[in-house]
Amino acid sequence: MNRQNKRSLSEKQMGYLLILPALLIILIIAIWPVMRSFWISLHDIRLNDPTKTEVHSSYGLDMERYVSTLPNLLRYVKKEAETAQEPAKDKLEAIRQEIEQMNQALQQSGEIASRYEAIDQLLLEFKPIPTELKYVTLNSDATDAIRTTLAQTESALLEMGANKQLAKPEGAVGVMAGIKSAIIEPNYVGFAYYQHFLTDSRMWAALYNTFFFTVVSVVIELVLGIAIALLINRPFRGRGLVRATVLIPWAIPTVISAMMWKFLYDGQNGIVAHLFEVTGLVSDMGVLLSTKAGAMFSVILADVWKTTPFMALLLFAGLQTIPHSLYEAASVDGANRMQQFFRITLPMLKSTILVALLFRTLDAFRVFDLIYALTGGGPANSTETISIYAYKTMFAQMSFGEGSALAVLVFLCVALISIGYIKILGADLLGEGNGK
Repeated sequence: MNRQNKRSLSEKQMGYLLILPALLIILIIAIWPVMRSFWISLHDIRLNDPTKTEVHSSYGLDMERYVSTLPNLLRYVKKEAETAQEPAKDKLEAIRQEIEQMNQALQQSGEIASRYEAIDQLLLEFKPIPTELKYVTLNSDATDAIRTTLAQTESALLEMGANKQLAKPEGAVGVMAGIKSAIIEPNYVGFAYYQHFLTDSRMWAALYNTFFFTVVSVVIELVLGIAIALLINRPFRGRGLVRATVLIPWAIPTVISAMMWKFLYDGQNGIVAHLFEVTGLVSDMGVLLSTKAGAMFSVILADVWKTTPFMALLLFAGLQTIPHSLYEAASVDGANRMQQFFRITLPMLKSTILVALLFRTLDAFRVFDLIYALTGGGPANSTETISIYAYKTMFAQMSFGEGSALAVLVFLCVALISIGYIKILGADLLGEGNGK
């Protein structure tokens, strides 16, 4: 008995060892990007803000920006002092001394002093600044001292500019903005973005558009896919040519097909738009891409045309596995075509339909390229899906933290959809597989 237990344990260990490479690949390719996106979503990362381009857990100083902007501030104050009258001249001289004292206090740290000299030399030689020299961490006392000095300097310069005591008061704003941008603040925001999206009407509208597009397009594609699969599964002359022709829309790249449909929907010269107007489906050719309902209908129609062949291909493969003898036996028993379809075809296709629906639903929920090329999410965000919203947030607004939060929400929705399909449609199959 003990030998059997040891052997069983050894077999389990061997099984885990065999699946270990697959688990590592899944971890690297799938899980790690999601965890990284979640980590980024907890921080305010913006590519259009030099102080927020990376994750910062503590206060720091952008040495490259500090070294390049501090001399500008000192030169500005010195030049204004040379042309100013008393008592403004004395006040500017006091400001200059405070700035120099702040710089000297910072450079009491040997690390900052050495980096200052190295970066200053690299800037003089027009060479790039290495990342290991660029950022330095500051303690709370040093940070408070810098911020206090800069705040007092800015307040004094703005007051003197308002009193017309500066020759170029507009220059004060620029030099102060430059030196202030060198201070790096912690950009950890926690779950602030997720709390924001819970009350964000645009996010909920995008989520609704995504679910509406997914449900309608997938249902239509499933019905048409079954019909096409049944058609090409029957023996007739030229069946091979028909099978190859059906796959043409799916073989065309999505962006190309989207641009093609955009021309077909054109309000002036679009053939499809003209046919819809002639048949009375639309009141005017221009409504297809210029109204909310028309744009959503246009996107769904283009997606159905593009991806129905994929659904038909998967279902056709499932039909090939059904033994023909079952239909012969059903015909002998007097079952008609409709009864054979519901009693034999659909039950035998259950696992294939599960796979087809799972793949198409996940693909439709993550739709981006079709809508981006066809409508861009418009008009008035009526076709904006959650993926389009995330793209605009990340690359148009340059808010990577906020966009990463949307990406995590997309992942959660996709995970819930996958679990739902497996629970609802795959429960019987799993039960049979376990011998229940």
